[in-house]
Amino acid sequence: MNKILATVLLSICWPLLSVTASDAKPEFIFRYGQSQAAQHPRGQSMSFFETELESRSGGRITVENYFSSVLGTEREMMDMVATGMMQGTRGGLFVDANPKFSIFMLPFLMESWEQALRLLTSNFTKKINIESQNYGFYIPATGISQGFRAHTNNVRPIHTPDDLSDLKMRVPQQEVYLKTAQSFGASPHEMPASEIYQAFKLGVIDGQDNPPANIWDYKLYEVQQYLTITHYATGPDPFVVSLSWYSLLPDDLQIIFNEVAHETMRLSDKISLEGDEFHIEKLSQYMSVNFVIGKDLDLFRSRIRPVYQYFIDKGHFSWQDIRQARCVAEVGDNAVCPTSFIDAWSSSAETLAEAR
Repeated sequence: MNKILATVLLSICWPLLSVTASDAKPEFIFRYGQSQAAQHPRGQSMSFFETELESRSGGRITVENYFSSVLGTEREMMDMVATGMMQGTRGGLFVDANPKFSIFMLPFLMESWEQALRLLTSNFTKKINIESQNYGFYIPATGISQGFRAHTNNVRPIHTPDDLSDLKMRVPQQEVYLKTAQSFGASPHEMPASEIYQAFKLGVIDGQDNPPANIWDYKLYEVQQYLTITHYATGPDPFVVSLSWYSLLPDDLQIIFNEVAHETMRLSDKISLEGDEFHIEKLSQYMSVNFVIGKDLDLFRSRIRPVYQYFIDKGHFSWQDIRQARCVAEVGDNAVCPTSFIDAWSSSAETLAEAR
């Protein structure tokens, strides 16, 4: 039903928007949608994108931003980009663009902002961006998906994986988070982000996990009591663009588009990084906050190897890809990791906790 309503809305609004746009004589219209609000780091960066791209293209490209799930769920918007009804989106369904993006969501693959920035701006990631063209998408740049994920719930503080046992936890509609929640002992329920708040009001779920910025912007502090910081995972934020639309741009506009897209993603990362501590501090005014560190955090690490193996068995990537990603995250492009590091990560007999 949401998809039908979104399609009707687009069919009604686009002719009117086209009349307005035709007055300015744009050569191309870039329609973009996301689930987060305009004030969210993702939204702020896309407002920058709109202003800069229209200015630098001399008005030849007009950008139309749609925030707060106006055009539908993330699933629906991703489908719209795939079919050409929209030209761009950023959200949780980026594995449609390339299943290899799921490697960046593996738990404990990256454990700091520094590592995440190093990996997601690396040649390793650029190769995955380029390969997305095989699936009909163009990825000019990839950023960090709003920060490291934190758990919230209404039952008890989370100190070890046992505390997640049997909790009904909402997870994004991404298999890696489903498998990770299962490995921690939770009972995961896949659900669009736009439905989380109401699900708590109805008592359908006990908790969820999200970056602090999302927890704040979705006002989950109004319906959740406990916040647990583990930094167990972050993810990529690919700027997903319709390849068919991008291919229509002349060379000069492609250059401008790519430049602005890169600057947009770096701005998004900067805003998210600066806001991470701020949002945790704000959330602490409404929720009980605890940080999991040391041996307790190792208990989480010790449970995740089956998640890695599951995706390797699916053929999305290999242990060699994982070792390379970890190496790049820790020491950068073209670096050689110590043999002991690589051996620990490749050994099927050792857990990831032991690899540290």
